[in-house]
Amino acid sequence: MFFALVPHCRTHGRRVFSLYTGAKLNFVENPETIPENVREIAPTVFTAVPRVWEKFYSGVMIALKEASWLQQATYAWAIGVGSQIADTVLAGQPVSAGLKIKFTLARWLALNNTRKLIGIHRARFCVTGAAPISPELVKWYMALGVPMLEVWGMTETCGASTGVPASRMKPGSIGPAASFNEIRLDPATSEILVRGTNVFMGYLNQPEKTAETLDADGWLHTGDVGTMDEEGFFRITDRMKDIIITAGGKNVTPSELENELKFSPYITDAVVIGDKRAYLTVIIMIDQENVEKFAQDADIPFSNYASLTRATEVQELIQSEIDRVNKKFARVEQIKKFFLLDTQLTAEDEELTPTMKLKRKLVEKKYAPQIEAMY
Repeated sequence: MFFALVPHCRTHGRRVFSLYTGAKLNFVENPETIPENVREIAPTVFTAVPRVWEKFYSGVMIALKEASWLQQATYAWAIGVGSQIADTVLAGQPVSAGLKIKFTLARWLALNNTRKLIGIHRARFCVTGAAPISPELVKWYMALGVPMLEVWGMTETCGASTGVPASRMKPGSIGPAASFNEIRLDPATSEILVRGTNVFMGYLNQPEKTAETLDADGWLHTGDVGTMDEEGFFRITDRMKDIIITAGGKNVTPSELENELKFSPYITDAVVIGDKRAYLTVIIMIDQENVEKFAQDADIPFSNYASLTRATEVQELIQSEIDRVNKKFARVEQIKKFFLLDTQLTAEDEELTPTMKLKRKLVEKKYAPQIEAMY
């Protein structure tokens, strides 16, 4: 059994788990070599952050545009069959013999090659965590025949506190509580609270911060807001500090909009703005490789990354992606304007977290003039 992991500050739990299970643990060389490393390793279990899964999906979509019409038609039929399998499994219904035969053919014609292109052709399942992921992206991997399990936890909980079981998948859910801890929702705020032997004792030499995080009954206040269904599966709706309350008093969870935007092969990350404002706007970081390919195919002139983001056709491309997402939301939740970051960010830049996600507060502060211009 193999594990392939992106560079991450929370690796101790993975090391312990690999020792416990007797697995061979692999780490990528750096973020740029992830695709190459994964194809080389061909892991049987693959843990990564959503940014990696989004990048793989984008790569497949771009490669598909360069394929012949016959290849495109074959893929469309095959992924359609895979989607039928995924929908049937998610509904808790048995898969018919006829559908199994069609799926075997779909794998042979297209899906196996798609999995090999990514490097997950040997994967028993994939694991995603550390940030929200689009449910549609989870379903896409399921359609390929690879279950994607969502887990959730914090450094303060010594790793995962919840996990989606392979036997009962629910895209968008982080699963039920792990056996070693309790989880409940705060009745007043819906904040997720955790208590168990895995919860830390406190922050070193920071009693005030510890008191803010751990209450007298031992419950860890995570800062994540969520819901719980009748089966005990939890779902993260957003961070408490990130929930937007518009000038009209409407509560908006920006992560839902941001996840839908990041499902686009042309958008790497997005930060929705709108707290105490009349409407929503968004700061977007484009996917350089895919947008450059779009520009080259359309003969759009550009000299560098900044000029690429300013190209009228690229602006229109991103607007079309926003329009697609807006159709899924109520009018008050729709994005009215956007701004493209004109600097190519890397893991070394202060705007990005270790999981390659834009830091909301820092981005809002650093690009305050551009935000104000949208209002």
